[in-house]
Amino acid sequence: MQASRQTHWAMMNTQMMNTQLFEESSEPSQSKVWREPLTGMEFVSIPAGHFMMGSPETEEERSDHESPLHDVHFSAGFWMGKYPVTQAEWQKIMVNNPSRFQGEWRPVECVSWNDAQKFLQKLNATLPVETHDRASLRFRLPTEAEWEYACRAGTTTPFSFGETISTDQANYNGNYIYGKGKQGIYRQQTTDVGSFPPNAFGLCDMHGNVREWCQDSYASYNETPPDDSAYNVSDDNKAKVLRGGSWYNRPSHVRSANRCRLQPDDRGVNIGFRLVVRHLRDV
Repeated sequence: MQASRQTHWAMMNTQMMNTQLFEESSEPSQSKVWREPLTGMEFVSIPAGHFMMGSPETEEERSDHESPLHDVHFSAGFWMGKYPVTQAEWQKIMVNNPSRFQGEWRPVECVSWNDAQKFLQKLNATLPVETHDRASLRFRLPTEAEWEYACRAGTTTPFSFGETISTDQANYNGNYIYGKGKQGIYRQQTTDVGSFPPNAFGLCDMHGNVREWCQDSYASYNETPPDDSAYNVSDDNKAKVLRGGSWYNRPSHVRSANRCRLQPDDRGVNIGFRLVVRHLRDV
């Protein structure tokens, strides 16, 4: 099944994983990759640390709402989905498949923020109840800060790959260029997850393919928390943050710092999500 869904890059990653401790258990271990047993979703360990969130005023085609640059600290690491949630993974939990571009290893799309919350509610209901010797896990959407930190993977450039990007590295509208980049392919649809090289943390499809919902309500950076907390998630009627750009967007919209907002019931053929997981004791 792995070989049928993954491209050259993803298969290379699988070969590398075989040399590491890979534990298919009900909880993440000290290994760098963990597979959730029910759906098979792969999660990558993201280390604690800090980074400058947002974009500098010198960055090309930036937006004012990416300011001000601010330091965000992560006191603990977390686990993030290596890929956006696929249609196969969605169907294991929700049965239906709302996606326009069908394919079990393509990202699920046409899902709203509220749809993602329903998926999470059902997924979390499958987890073991916390006991005295074992903490339960909780899956959720990433906070906006977690998402950008994981996307950058230690970089400060517009993209995790450097100053520019190509359609050999991500699925976006290649009719447009960014900086000194070149025109590329406009695929006009999603692609299988893992079709492009990962960033330095081992995450795939952080640039392009589908925009990804975050847990946060949208706000100015002057109002957001200085840590990895989500902003004002209790107000479900506020616009929610999306990150990463999509197959439909020009390269400036798939930059690490790019922000987008939509209402929690909005859906689109370029909108999906990925998950993070932490032990309850770390949340």
